[in-house]
Amino acid sequence: MSKRDEFVAAMRCVAHSVTVVSTNGEAGQHGATVSAFCSVSADPPMALVCLNAESKITELVEKNGSFTITVLPSDEQMVSDRFAGRHDNQLSSRFDGFEIKNGAPVVDGATIFHCDVESAVSAGSHRVVLGRVLSSTSGSIDPLIYLDGAYHQISKFEKAAE
Repeated sequence: MSKRDEFVAAMRCVAHSVTVVSTNGEAGQHGATVSAFCSVSADPPMALVCLNAESKITELVEKNGSFTITVLPSDEQMVSDRFAGRHDNQLSSRFDGFEIKNGAPVVDGATIFHCDVESAVSAGSHRVVLGRVLSSTSGSIDPLIYLDGAYHQISKFEKAAE
């Protein structure tokens, strides 16, 4: 097994929150499902996303200079599929039917981070985009999870009897 195959197999064992990264500005509007997202700093608030360097979302995020991270709640698998492009042949836009706020689809229960691009660096096949968080909205504490090629839901352990 190649190092790449070993890496991919190992990463399938790591759970990720499912997010939609969207952007809207002079360069255009686009959104994509992304699993590589994390907080960077609280002082000042910063987050990062990793985007395929050859993708449309990467081009538009960098040209527009801003993006929104929408962390999906567990009941929004359809939104993830739509922004992953699974319905592109049936829609004129991934945003069809959504209310749009600050360039992002409004998703009930989502946690949202509106960001300006602070910097972006190349890392292998991706661009790591660092965002300065302009505003945050807390949503559901039951996020949609992606693990081993499938959607999952987290569950809280019941407190053990003492």
